[in-house]
Amino acid sequence: MLSVVTASGLAATACSSLPEGSKPVSGVYSCGQLEIAVSGTEDSNLISVDYLDRRILLKPAESASGALYVAPGDETTRFWSKGERATLAIQGQTYPECLPPGGLEMPFEARGNEPFWHVTIEGQALLLTRPYEEDGTRRIPVELQTANRHGREFVATLDDLPITLTVARQLCEDSMSGAQYPAQVRLAVNGGEFNGCGGDPQRLFRGAEWVVEDLAGSGIIDRSQITIKFLEDNRIAGRSSCNRYTGSYKLGDEGIAFGQVAITRMACAPALMRQEDRFLNLLASVASAKIGRQGELRLSTQEGDTIRAFQSDHVSP
Repeated sequence: MLSVVTASGLAATACSSLPEGSKPVSGVYSCGQLEIAVSGTEDSNLISVDYLDRRILLKPAESASGALYVAPGDETTRFWSKGERATLAIQGQTYPECLPPGGLEMPFEARGNEPFWHVTIEGQALLLTRPYEEDGTRRIPVELQTANRHGREFVATLDDLPITLTVARQLCEDSMSGAQYPAQVRLAVNGGEFNGCGGDPQRLFRGAEWVVEDLAGSGIIDRSQITIKFLEDNRIAGRSSCNRYTGSYKLGDEGIAFGQVAITRMACAPALMRQEDRFLNLLASVASAKIGRQGELRLSTQEGDTIRAFQSDHVSP
């Protein structure tokens, strides 16, 4: 059952109006790992944003560009969209750029190995380092040829040679580093095809609350809770069994590293405190982060110990 979140003053906003000639936005988006559905109503200018087990009602607000909606009484909860671009913040927490099915964040980067190649799409321009030509990057016009729920296809021409860049929104693992990316990419240059990965890898982890179910092969104490949230500005936060914690992380091609965490100082039963210490010690030693075959988060140390977590299906209090 959906929980409808409202704020004081909602009834008074029913007469708020959109700019003349505009319509309430609607659509399905992926804000990192958070899936949302945005819909308007026929009898008012309010929109609803549905996610997990929640529904937020938003009213139109002034914006220099695009369509902006905010929660009555809480301007830190807002949704903005313009064309395919959209952003979402809930109670001050900003999510990754919200993309329609098959959409790409901009700028979009992709690369491949053996031979090395690299592309960046910025608006209507393609920055290309061609295979076997690592010394120079060329900037050329690019056109979007195909757009569907699976991905995007772009076409360009360089020195009279046809270029096609096909992007599929499927998990991709770099053939050299093993790092994961949210998109599989194929670059075709004059008949030759080269495979690689693309997109912002943080989209694989951000936008969800990950609930830990296993610590290095051992389950979690019944009714205890260990969670991990990857936030903006390379921050993390969550519950560690007894206490809450915050910290930082750094994600790169070579893996992930977590910085020192700050933790509240509540005291709990000895078993919970031992579980908390074990989790925090493992987290400090994590060297890689991957998404498993069942969609689970796998944080592994160099010794092979793994923290395994799944996405929560509801909003935690």
